[in-house]
Amino acid sequence: MNKPLVGACFAVLFLGATAAPAAAVSSERPAKPKAVDFAGTVALSNCSGSVVRVPDSKPEDPALVLSNGHCLESGFPAPGEVVVDQPSSRSFTLLKADGSDAGTVKASKVAYGTMTDTDVSLYELTSTYSDIESKYGIKALELNAARPEQGRKITVASGYWKKLYKCSIDGFAYRLKEGNWTWKDSVRYTPECQTIGGTSGSPVIDDETGKVVAVNNTGNEDGQECTDNNPCEVDENGKVTVRKGINYAQQTYTIVPCVAPGNKIDLSREGCELPK
Repeated sequence: MNKPLVGACFAVLFLGATAAPAAAVSSERPAKPKAVDFAGTVALSNCSGSVVRVPDSKPEDPALVLSNGHCLESGFPAPGEVVVDQPSSRSFTLLKADGSDAGTVKASKVAYGTMTDTDVSLYELTSTYSDIESKYGIKALELNAARPEQGRKITVASGYWKKLYKCSIDGFAYRLKEGNWTWKDSVRYTPECQTIGGTSGSPVIDDETGKVVAVNNTGNEDGQECTDNNPCEVDENGKVTVRKGINYAQQTYTIVPCVAPGNKIDLSREGCELPK
């Protein structure tokens, strides 16, 4: 996984943007999807992120911010470590569609965080979705409940850098190994998404649906094999492949079954396979 930005230090991390789902124009022809922009993305002190919801989230639920596990203020979780319900007062700069600052939202806790099997963090905010929409006019991005598909056009939009990266899903890595960490079924980008340090934690948006399908987290910088900042792909037979300059993200559909009513993370829910 690539390190978050600290001062002037750079490492390859990813980003994501926000878009509203397309609305139907008629019963015969769907509307053209709205172009992905920055609305709902956030900037952390060292990474990117976004305000997200699951399909069953309610307006009165406390909002969630999605980022990477390696972006946690407490540092990188160790292999096998899972952070649940850890108090946090972290602040996030919320962005408007054009990338300008809308305001600041604040966490009450880290609801979930890990770098095992995936690289994800979910912060619970002190604000509800209704609070954010009424105050800033910004809606949360929705996590897609289905696994993303190869070939789909995507946008990685960084709240940190206020920059959009556009490419497609090139495929999936059965296992992605970097240093001491291993991630499962990682999304591999086509080469156009040349993300940079500070884009870690950004949502990966499906251009057609406007929904979040993954969260950016790493890329192979120097062509090294399975070292820090140089992840390698490992297939079902143990074959290792190194793709210098190629970047990756972690799928987010696996989060959806783990979110109970009230937007509470419940790792014991049926269908929840996030590390416990």
